[in-house]
Amino acid sequence: MAIFASKNKKALVSMIAVVAALGVLAPTMTCGKQYVVGDGEGWTKGFDYSAWTAGKQFFVGDSLVFNYQQGSHNVFKVNGTEFKQCLKPLVGAPFTTGNDEIELETAGRKWYICGVSGHCSAGQKLFINVLEGSAAPAPTPVSP
Repeated sequence: MAIFASKNKKALVSMIAVVAALGVLAPTMTCGKQYVVGDGEGWTKGFDYSAWTAGKQFFVGDSLVFNYQQGSHNVFKVNGTEFKQCLKPLVGAPFTTGNDEIELETAGRKWYICGVSGHCSAGQKLFINVLEGSAAPAPTPVSP
């Protein structure tokens, strides 16, 4: 009987440790929404990304996925001036995998361009505003 009680105590201590760890880690884990930039069109020149963002709200913890043929495009994070002028940043390497996921870690304005010559000026650029918090949960249906 003493062996059984000892095993139960160990199991209980282990379970408490797991719950405590989840309590510490859960606030840092994100459960945001994943947005595929351009939906089925992906990251390409000649697409209206302003229209694509219309009606969307982006929150800290969400992520953007840029899908494109590797070697044909890239993604640079830029500032507002670089965005307006389609300039590659002086510092920072482009994303180049063709399936680049960028987590939105902070609130504020975010700008992205393709650094391939002529692509940004052909419309391959994205501006979003990231909000604090998260999207409101869906309302609970009321039973009649």
